[in-house]
Amino acid sequence: MADTNNTQQAPAYTALGTARPEKVALPESTFDGVINMPVMHQAVKAFMANQRQGNASTKIRKYVVGGNQKPWKQKGTGRARQGSTRAPHFVGGGTVFGPTPRPYDEYVPRQVRALAKKSALNARAREGAIVVIDGFNYDSPRTASLIALTTRLGVSDKKVLVLTDGVKQNVFLSGRNIPNVHVMPYGDSSTYHILWSDVVLVEAGAIGQTLSPVKEEVAPLPKRERPAADVAKGERKVAKRAAKSAAKKAAPKKEAKASAKAGAKKSAAKSSAKKTTAKKSATKKKEK
Repeated sequence: MADTNNTQQAPAYTALGTARPEKVALPESTFDGVINMPVMHQAVKAFMANQRQGNASTKIRKYVVGGNQKPWKQKGTGRARQGSTRAPHFVGGGTVFGPTPRPYDEYVPRQVRALAKKSALNARAREGAIVVIDGFNYDSPRTASLIALTTRLGVSDKKVLVLTDGVKQNVFLSGRNIPNVHVMPYGDSSTYHILWSDVVLVEAGAIGQTLSPVKEEVAPLPKRERPAADVAKGERKVAKRAAKSAAKKAAPKKEAKASAKAGAKKSAAKSSAKKTTAKKSATKKKEK
């Protein structure tokens, strides 16, 4: 199916979520309005098939252990003749026509893949689901930055695909812990990823656009500060660890004191026993 009613412009925002005054013209080489449904179906089907490991395996009767002997004699029992308990109709027997390891790979020509990706982008552009971001210039990974961006754009409850201009590790790490956000380079995106998403955030440089910086209307994100509850919890943990270490250090001293006391008691008991025996011997001598 082909459609020439194309959408050539998309709204633009900054990385903090401030709306830019102008819309960005999408490249006509990609966003020409053509939507080819059969090609998209073929590309998505091949992508999902290529994710399969194909390691399901069952054993036919010759690979099952046991059943080397006839379960009963051929004649005279009144039962049907059987040659092995590893036949498929026996419990523990082999499997008939079960799955065996095999590849599920499907090959799609490069031009067909390109047409499918173009069709998916045109489908999202027609829906108004493509948003251009002037640039993701993250100095360090921070999940709160991407969460704030999706919240300010009003797409926090949707599946968001972020397409960056080349590999940007900080952006990828920022979106890795968000379940409904997927970050990848624009060149690595496929038809499946584009159709999976509800909204596509494209960096301006990825589509050949250069946007001048504008004044941010929203306040930047505050610096990372641990909540008071987390701070108190951390202090309690530190105090517990200190108490444990102090107890461990004090344990040998206590043991030494206890052993010294026990030794003193033993020596005192021995001395008292000696005195009593001496007294007894003295009284015996007097009696004699």
